[in-house]
Amino acid sequence: MAAIVGAAGGEALADDYRKNPFTLTYQGAITKNEPGKVHIHPVKYKLGGLDIAANVYTPANYDPKKTYPAIVVAHPNGGVKEQVAGLYAQRLAEQGYITIAMDAAYQGGSGGEPRNTDKPAYRTEDIHGAADFITRYAGVDAERLGLLGVCGGGGYSLAAAKTDKRFKSVATLSMFNSGRVRRNGFADAQLATIQQRLQQASAARAQEAAGGKVLYIGGGAAATDAQIAAMPFEMYREGTAYYERTHGHPNSGAYPGSGGAYTVSSLLDLMRWDATDQIALISQPLLMIAGSKADSLYMTEDAFAKATGTQDKELFKIDGATHIETYWVPKYVDAALGKLTAFYMKTL
Repeated sequence: MAAIVGAAGGEALADDYRKNPFTLTYQGAITKNEPGKVHIHPVKYKLGGLDIAANVYTPANYDPKKTYPAIVVAHPNGGVKEQVAGLYAQRLAEQGYITIAMDAAYQGGSGGEPRNTDKPAYRTEDIHGAADFITRYAGVDAERLGLLGVCGGGGYSLAAAKTDKRFKSVATLSMFNSGRVRRNGFADAQLATIQQRLQQASAARAQEAAGGKVLYIGGGAAATDAQIAAMPFEMYREGTAYYERTHGHPNSGAYPGSGGAYTVSSLLDLMRWDATDQIALISQPLLMIAGSKADSLYMTEDAFAKATGTQDKELFKIDGATHIETYWVPKYVDAALGKLTAFYMKTL
C-alpha cells in the first residue's frame, strides 16, 4: 500500500481538483482555454428529463465551420468526467477529435434521484444521449463518431454499440463487466451468496418504495492503510488509493463521505445484466485494451472471445500494467493512446 500511495503521492497535489478551475483531477489537465491549444467547454443537456453535465473538448485551432470526427468517452463505475475519462478525452482532442466526457445520469454533476443509482439501462442510455448531443455540436461529422469506454463504462459501451450504429467503431480500456461482478463477485468469488444478495437488494427496493432510507454500498469514511492492504484484489486496493487519495473528486460516489458508490437496490438490475449478452451484435471495428497484469483482464478476454460479429477486432495488452495504472501512469496512458489514435485514425 505504501508503494501505491508513494508512487502517486508526488502527483497528489498536481491532480488536486481544488487547484483546477474545472475541478479536473488528472495530470496535464487544462487550467484555461489558450489560443492554439485544446479547449474545454462545460455543457449541460437534457436526457430523459434530467440535466446531464459534460465536458466537451475541442482540438487546437478548432473552427466550427470545419468538420471533425468525434468520440464519446464513458467513465468508470464510481468515477466522474473529471478523472480518467477527462484525461483520455483531452488527449484524444489533442489528436484532432472533438470529444465528450459526461457524468452518468444520477451520478456526478448530472441530475437524478436517488443519487448514485447505477442501472445498466441508464448507463447505456447515457451513451446514446451523448451521441445525440455531440453529433449536433458545431463542426462534428456525425458519420465519423467513435466510442471509448473505461472500466464499467467499457462494459456499457459494448452494450450501446450492439445496437447504436451511429458509432462507427468502439474501444474499451480496462473493461469491467459490472453485471458479472455484481452477480458473481470479482473473479467469480461470491457465487455462493448470489441469492442472499438478491434478497438484500429486494429488501432495499421495498424500503425505498415505502419512503424509507436509501441504502448504499460504499461511501463511508476513507479507508485506512490497513483496510486497503486487507482488500483481496489489486484492482480494489489501487482503486481505493486512486478514488480516495490521489485523484479523488467530491462528485464521485467512491469519494470518502459521499452518499455511496451505488444504491443497494441497483443490484436488482445489475445482477440480471451482462456486458456480453448479445455481444455478437457488435459489427463495428472493436479494440479492447487492458493491462497485462490487471486482475480484471479475464473480463476483457471473455468479452473479446464472444464478440464474433465483427471481423475487425483486436485485443491489446499493455505490458506490465494493472487495471488502475491504465488510468494515470504516464507510460501506460501513452501506450493506450498510441493504440487508440491509430485505431480511430483507421476507423473514423
